[in-house]
Amino acid sequence: MAKLNVEIVTPERRLVQGTADELIVPGAEGLFGVRPGHTPYLATLQPGPLTVREGATKTVYFVAGGFVEAGPGVVRVLADAAEAAGEIDVEATKKRLAKAEEHLGGLAPNAAGTEAAQLAVLREKRRLEVAALK
Repeated sequence: MAKLNVEIVTPERRLVQGTADELIVPGAEGLFGVRPGHTPYLATLQPGPLTVREGATKTVYFVAGGFVEAGPGVVRVLADAAEAAGEIDVEATKKRLAKAEEHLGGLAPNAAGTEAAQLAVLREKRRLEVAALK
């Protein structure tokens, strides 16, 4: 059976380089799957879980955003930040979430920086959700 060549990279490191049967990716328009033979596709990522399936093994990663390029035999994830679900520091994430929510609460709805503050809250909430999937 055909396999996908998978690469997940961040500006700091290469997180994954290997093969997989399927990826489930958090695209900006929602989750989508990639299997061997996929039509060429480029999408932006939203913060959320990225699942890599190799046989009966599923590995879940948190991606904070970025881009994904899929093709018939390859998937490249260029993530702003990424980490394996099992590596997420839940206590540190809860602290960052509380700080982000406090910052957002202090902003007027149309103030400069509101959108970035909302994204920070969303990113930390999704990170906690992914940590629960490990």
